[in-house]
Amino acid sequence: MRILVTGAGLAGLSAGLTLSADHDVTIVERADRLRTGGSPIDLRGDALAVADRLGILGAVRDARVTMTETVTFVDAAGQVRATLSQDAVGDSPDDVEIAREDLIRILRDALPAHVRLVLGDHVTALAQDADGVDVTFAHGAAARFDLVVGADGIHSRTRRLVFGPEEDVVRPLGYHVAFGAMPGRADPTTRVNSFYNFPGHLIGVAQYHDKVVAVASYRSDGAEHDHRDPGSGRRALARAFAGHDEWRVPEILAALLDDQDLYFDIVAQVHMDAWHRGRVVLVGDAASCASGLSGRGTSLALTGADFLAGALAAHPGDLPAAFAAYERRQRPYVTHAQATAAPGGALLMPPTAEAIRERDEQLNALAG
Repeated sequence: MRILVTGAGLAGLSAGLTLSADHDVTIVERADRLRTGGSPIDLRGDALAVADRLGILGAVRDARVTMTETVTFVDAAGQVRATLSQDAVGDSPDDVEIAREDLIRILRDALPAHVRLVLGDHVTALAQDADGVDVTFAHGAAARFDLVVGADGIHSRTRRLVFGPEEDVVRPLGYHVAFGAMPGRADPTTRVNSFYNFPGHLIGVAQYHDKVVAVASYRSDGAEHDHRDPGSGRRALARAFAGHDEWRVPEILAALLDDQDLYFDIVAQVHMDAWHRGRVVLVGDAASCASGLSGRGTSLALTGADFLAGALAAHPGDLPAAFAAYERRQRPYVTHAQATAAPGGALLMPPTAEAIRERDEQLNALAG
């Protein structure tokens, strides 16, 4: 089949790789380059077996990062009040933590030469019939495909064109999150990831390789931010942390606001009864975002791409049967991942000063 994958993030590149063995694949990405920013990500459980089948597990393990063994929560003066062991949030010692840019590079390098990767373009219209999908692009010539795989993230345009408004399926969890680059290099002798809380807010730094990532998150109903307007995110972030000059808050906030590649978005999940309609099917966050609070989005991207490719191979010429098989296999992973996100917000962003103290006491008690 001739397949179009929309989005060249982790889900899109994974889908391009898994589908390329049996199909003619084109990947189209709206940005003019692959996105590499953000904090390190995790591969867990069966996603590692998928990576092994794809022939990239060795490269993934070679590129794994070792974050500090603990995350520290500090007070306004920078004094450590509690620590969180990475062992407490992982599933297994076999889990692999890897920089996003490294996994993007590994997946990109693994794509066969016949896979076309088109940057700086996106789909503007989809018209499907029983035999195929006519696709209109913003810049490139219109083309016809046998199948369209939407892998373009939580704000998926593909999903919106085919399934309807984002508001029908995206469920905000009540937070916003921002990632950006801190200036300078990490100090290898002080591999400390420190975060400061005030009620409903978290801000701090995470280190890996020679990089320092600025992180900020806060409780919000989301009304003040329009993801289509990058400026609104910067304004919302500035308002959320305005007037706080304790610890390193001004320094970290300035780094975030100065980063031209700032990532800022709602923390949300995607809930859908079906991930396919006609000849369009969704994978990754477009289908079933679990949110960063789950720590399982990358794993869902890999398993979803693998299960979709396997289902298409097992049901040649029968897309409804293939899509049904794909969803049956992926649903349990999604259900588990989405359920694990709920405690994360309470842990990272307690809503009151008393809740922050209680969180710290509980972590210290666990640490013995």
